[in-house]
Amino acid sequence: MTDRAALGTVSQLWRYPASSLAGERLDAISVGIESIEGDRMFGLVDATDNEIARPDRDVKWHKVPRIRTRLAADMKLEVAVPDGDWLAAPGIESDGAVSNYLGFKASIRPFGQENASPTYAGPLTAARYRKAPIHLLTTASLARLKALHPEGVPDPRRFRPNIVVDMDPVEGSFPETEWIGRKLAVGDLLLTVSEPCRRCGFTIIAQDGFDNDPGILRNLVRHNAHNIGVYCTVDRPARVEIGAPMRFL
Repeated sequence: MTDRAALGTVSQLWRYPASSLAGERLDAISVGIESIEGDRMFGLVDATDNEIARPDRDVKWHKVPRIRTRLAADMKLEVAVPDGDWLAAPGIESDGAVSNYLGFKASIRPFGQENASPTYAGPLTAARYRKAPIHLLTTASLARLKALHPEGVPDPRRFRPNIVVDMDPVEGSFPETEWIGRKLAVGDLLLTVSEPCRRCGFTIIAQDGFDNDPGILRNLVRHNAHNIGVYCTVDRPARVEIGAPMRFL
């Protein structure tokens, strides 16, 4: 039986073609049982030792989230460093632009041959672990963080959600953290909330429009056990569009 009262509506949709690089904001996403179409297909590595980018752990990677990504109509990756042109990736030219921007030799590589084009014969890299197919975040939780840390900028890009739901603030609460085990409908997509999103140092890193801010993570540690947003498993795949209502099942 469905609770007909909508909790909120989808206001942002994101996928992340390359892990740790900037996400691609979309009007709609296609969600399967295991993943969003086009999500986390590539990784960025230090070409000297094959270390994968970890902005949460090493300052040398802190500029990575400013590198833009998008997927062309044929699902091929394109990247652009700040003030740079869009370049096909993986490729010599795009690796050169990324390396020059970061200040050391770096390379974009597919996570497995299944994510590479048929003509790609270069090196691969191992996928970072994936906690769940969907990461959902509400504006109510962002409002709670802002109330705790008024001088901060709790921009959704700090937290890399797939689905951002616009809903009324709940005083004193990060509401979705309390939904573990509950089932949601987001438009035609059916989800089970599986676990809270435990946050790391990525959340404090500066990106376009906001500065480095340790207070973001400090307040999540103090007031919500490191968490904001939730991971969800997929019970029924569907296409989700901006404006879709979210309800409890």
